[in-house]
Amino acid sequence: VQLQACGGGLVQAGGSLRLSCQASGSISNFFAMGWFRQAPGKTRELVAHGTKAGATAYAGSVRGRFTFSRDDAENTIYLEMNSLKLEDTAMYYCNVLGNTIWGQGTEVTVSS
Repeated sequence: VQLQACGGGLVQAGGSLRLSCQASGSISNFFAMGWFRQAPGKTRELVAHGTKAGATAYAGSVRGRFTFSRDDAENTIYLEMNSLKLEDTAMYYCNVLGNTIWGQGTEVTVSS
């Protein structure tokens, strides 16, 4: 299954973006999927993930501002990002947790 993230862009601090990740096939067999990001000069980090059962978890830096959701019927996962900060600037990727093959990310740039 290939995953394609989109929805990134340039936004002012305090603004919002909604990222989408469309899978080329069914995601219903994937227990946990997540959103990751990699800022320039930094390692990739997991920012949010969710399970088929509906449980979600967030990195401390985004908790309360980002919301993960998944729609298995549409084979899509989403990341709603609110109250964006300069430090949220990064390339964002979606993936199945534990998968080491990465698709193309979507760039988010937050300006002051």
